[in-house]
Amino acid sequence: MTPERDDVPRAGVDPATLSAGQVERRERVLRTALDLGRAGGYDAVQMRDVAAEAGVALGTIYRYFASKDHLLAAALVLWVTELERQVTVRPPTGDTTTDRVLSVIKRAQRAMEREQNLSEALVTALVSPDPGAAECQRQVTLIMTRTIARGLGEDLEPDLRDDTARILGHVWFSALVGWVLDWSNIDKVSDEVEIASHLMVDHLDDHRR
Repeated sequence: MTPERDDVPRAGVDPATLSAGQVERRERVLRTALDLGRAGGYDAVQMRDVAAEAGVALGTIYRYFASKDHLLAAALVLWVTELERQVTVRPPTGDTTTDRVLSVIKRAQRAMEREQNLSEALVTALVSPDPGAAECQRQVTLIMTRTIARGLGEDLEPDLRDDTARILGHVWFSALVGWVLDWSNIDKVSDEVEIASHLMVDHLDDHRR
């Protein structure tokens, strides 16, 4: 495949400003990074390999993404966006609010557990000090907050709902970091999330509007 060229003006350009062709090309690069991470983890994602597999010029990737960590962090944004879409189509179920919240978080957790190589690559990139990953960190937090909030319900006071969802997302992600770095196992992630959910959610029915 002959690499395609692009005229993206700088790394980290807002996708909303891109043409349809540029959006398609950028997403192709992201999905290629996900495929490579899925196959071999963090070390398997090399910018030159991504360019070759995606059929774009290496310089094009560097116009979109300042670094490998920026690219992988942006790929995680795509991953959680698709999770949010799935939760929207298939809303969380459960007898209690806590059950519904846990169903959302555990859906994400099971997906990451099935693809540990990819999870390791994405989480490693997101927690790196790379400046290019900073905006992606913010986006991942916002998307996961919205996604977890779906389990809390619309009849909860909005600020309380969003604060609870955001903090639960932080607990889940912190536990994932421990799993990815071999500080703990996947059962520990489940335990931490369940404890936090019961502590923060069990009493929320008192705050329903």
